[in-house]
Amino acid sequence: MDSGNIDVIACDSADNIRLNIRNDLNTQKHQWFHFSLHNAANQQCQLLFENAGTAAYPSGWQDYRAVASYDRETWFRVDTSYQDGQLVINHLVEENLIYFAYFAPYSSERHRDLIAACQADDKVNYLALGQTIDGQSMDLLQIGQVSDDKKICWLIARQHPGETMAQWWMEGALATLLDDSNAIGQALLQQCVFYIVPNMNPDGSRRGHLRHNATGTDLNRAWRNTSIDNSPEVYLVRQKMEQTGVDFFLDVHGDEGLPYNFIAGAEGIPNWSNTRQAQLDGYKVALAQATPEFQTQFGYPIDEPGKANLDVGSNFIAQHFGCLSMTLEMPFKDNSEMPSPLYGWSPERSSALAQPCLLALLRTLEQQLL
Repeated sequence: MDSGNIDVIACDSADNIRLNIRNDLNTQKHQWFHFSLHNAANQQCQLLFENAGTAAYPSGWQDYRAVASYDRETWFRVDTSYQDGQLVINHLVEENLIYFAYFAPYSSERHRDLIAACQADDKVNYLALGQTIDGQSMDLLQIGQVSDDKKICWLIARQHPGETMAQWWMEGALATLLDDSNAIGQALLQQCVFYIVPNMNPDGSRRGHLRHNATGTDLNRAWRNTSIDNSPEVYLVRQKMEQTGVDFFLDVHGDEGLPYNFIAGAEGIPNWSNTRQAQLDGYKVALAQATPEFQTQFGYPIDEPGKANLDVGSNFIAQHFGCLSMTLEMPFKDNSEMPSPLYGWSPERSSALAQPCLLALLRTLEQQLL
């Protein structure tokens, strides 16, 4: 099934279902899972992921709870533990068909529906940048009309296909920008043109990968030396960026380990400056003021000056275009700042975070930081 990932070792007894997560193609990386369990109604099920200890980020299993759904619309958290290198789900199943996943999936079909719905808006210009290895289209949405006095803003999501919260965030961003009654979206479109790639990795998404495309390439390590053969997704987007320029760049991700929403800047790039620092600080302050879901205390270590990895998208864009370029990270677990025991961090909360992020961009523009 779309984004499915699991290998069944044994399924003879409901209380001893043994599983392995498949590696991304041509890699040793695994962590994303998505599968259905049939004919287990009214049974206490125990599912053991035997290779969880060799996952890409084993620390991501600590204090983690898997998601499940009966209708594929509402995803709730289930009892999950990690011990002795095994991830264990215990759940009393209520219906004969239930779905389990690492995070709420975002299907290829839903992506196509999103693109079609956006194209129907007269503010949107749809463009297929080219094709992926698997022959899928690289979809770009341009929102707003270009003029000399407008900023060029790029938003991309899901370079790592298993980080589905990134595309849920995109739904919220597009809803904000395309709602004629939304003052934030309307104010931004008076000052900006947006170029939006809702899914940077459609092949990895459909294949059920965690981080890689159909060649086994980590797209967020392919920006400096991209190629049409191994990373056509980045190649095509970079090609378009050279045509448009970039004044603002936000790359939306999910983090396996940290239970927070946070921003990673590009402080370690060679041409980092006081101006870039003021832009980054201004945006983060504005976002913290816009929503209690965001914080600035926890995040990734800051790179030493000149030591940033320019293969990473946000670092490359900051260096190459000299603009405010950031990565937004959301949790697979829950937001420890505002926990939700039943749902954890969820599609709905991911989508809702987009509007404060866009409001922070508006505030940054108002302060003339861009």
